[in-house]
Amino acid sequence: MKAGRFGALLSLVAMLSACSSGGGTVTGGGGSGGSTPTPTSGACSLADRKSWVLAQMNEWYLFPETLPASLNAAPYTTVQDYIDALTATARSQNKDRYFTYITSIAEEDAYYNSGSSAGFGFRLSYDTIARRVFVAETFEGTPALTAGIDRGAEIIAVGTSAGSLQTVSALMASGGSQAVVDALGPTTAGTTRVLRVTNSAGTRDLTVSKADYTLTPVSSRYGAQIITDGGQQYGYVNLRTFINTADPALRAAFANFRAAGITNIIVDFRYNGGGLVSIAELMGDLLGRNRSTSDVFAYTTFRASKSSNNQTDYFGVQSQSIAPTKIAFIGTGGTASASELVINAFIPYLGTNSALIGTNTYGKPVGQIAIDRSACDDRLRVIAFAVENRDHQSAYYSGLASIMPRTCRAGDDLTRPLGDPNEASTRAAIDFLAGRSCTAISSSGGIGVQSVGERQELLQPERPGTLQREVPGAF
Repeated sequence: MKAGRFGALLSLVAMLSACSSGGGTVTGGGGSGGSTPTPTSGACSLADRKSWVLAQMNEWYLFPETLPASLNAAPYTTVQDYIDALTATARSQNKDRYFTYITSIAEEDAYYNSGSSAGFGFRLSYDTIARRVFVAETFEGTPALTAGIDRGAEIIAVGTSAGSLQTVSALMASGGSQAVVDALGPTTAGTTRVLRVTNSAGTRDLTVSKADYTLTPVSSRYGAQIITDGGQQYGYVNLRTFINTADPALRAAFANFRAAGITNIIVDFRYNGGGLVSIAELMGDLLGRNRSTSDVFAYTTFRASKSSNNQTDYFGVQSQSIAPTKIAFIGTGGTASASELVINAFIPYLGTNSALIGTNTYGKPVGQIAIDRSACDDRLRVIAFAVENRDHQSAYYSGLASIMPRTCRAGDDLTRPLGDPNEASTRAAIDFLAGRSCTAISSSGGIGVQSVGERQELLQPERPGTLQREVPGAF
């Protein structure tokens, strides 16, 4: 049986539970914010919750030397504000960019177990110069797709009614991107907005209500396919997020590639903000038919006082695994955490036969454990471990472009479907696999920007919830 991070996950849960801290899981997620229960008296008072957080941070935080020697908790009106103050030094060192946060156990479990969330069901990006908002992707079985809103559509205006429409340009002029986020309303089923949308079919006003939906991690429309180009076949898989329900879809995709004898693979992580390490490990296994059980997929390293939890993850060949000759990983600033872990893992084995296509990635070589306090519906996601590849490469806080053997710069062409061989990033991936030259990605620039192109960023709230941390730009 394969030894790996899943075993570490189970032992960590048992240990944390034994310490009466609640259950723990290992995840590659990241971000800031999260829902916070209303402070009450007793065990779930604001003061008590902050005291509990401090105890967990002192025990588990990966960068204990950065925690303040003393910090008066009283002035902070929310638990998250207090956490942000505790992690300020690590943040200034680019080690913890709001990766440590408090969230709801119920909300997060619903997402990781099934992809359950509420919203319109699309992912938005915005033009940082022209102040325009576009649909980067729409999810299956959602109100947005039912209304005919899909990739490439532009949202011109938002309102609670036809008479209250405000243009996106005016919203951004007055309050930046957050004003658009606020106009779209809370992530509550039943929230209704009028959206003025324009696409190839023209401009129209649509009334759309947010609803509970289940996110499909691998799109049934374009998420897994075989692309034929220039007489050659290429396997293409687009993974939206690392959640449990990705397992059967990924296995089916790679079984299809294996049956077709495909060894040139495009892995599209361009909007993938991360998620469960167990699914990242599965992705590695499915790409590792030519790896042995002694080949290291990744090292997981905790702080010195918690080194007994360190793990070495090895590849484990699955019945659906393939042996790739070349892999083109499509990424952007929205590609983070578990996605970066997978890409980094293949550098030692494929070298220049692997490449990052698109733009630089987010830069998150660390992961969280979850420490639960069920009585308060509090889950503390605390940065507790670093991840390294076989050669112990891990310091990619400025993104993977600085360490990838090959990179190819490409845009995100919203005028074409994802996986279309003529879409800019997919085209550049095919060109790399076919041995053609390209322009390298610059590893300089703003760290952590959720860029999807030269002038575009994924639209994110200042305080994203679970869905938007793992599926950047989702509304």
